[in-house]
Amino acid sequence: MLRARTIESVIVAFSISPAGGDESGSVSAAVAEAVRVVRASGLPNETNAMFTNVEGEWDEVMAVVKQAVEVVAAVSPRVSLVLKADIRPGYTGQLTAKVERIEQALGG
Repeated sequence: MLRARTIESVIVAFSISPAGGDESGSVSAAVAEAVRVVRASGLPNETNAMFTNVEGEWDEVMAVVKQAVEVVAAVSPRVSLVLKADIRPGYTGQLTAKVERIEQALGG
């Protein structure tokens, strides 16, 4: 019989956007509200041009993603969510450590 393992730490990269935007087609105000949710969570995070990355325990990270979807859904009848997860039991602090390993490999 297989035994389930508890997922201790996960990095989730997600992109969230309302379907449509203001008259200019901009979605930045709604996306900013989603990022505000992530930053208020206190979890390690970073935002770049394409995704917001957040690291923590599975349940807490997924709760943050859900709340981010909810704030965007409050201003749009339809929400697009793209999500990618790196699930690696026993490792924490990987949001920065993974980048540091690449920089070391590049000689930087």
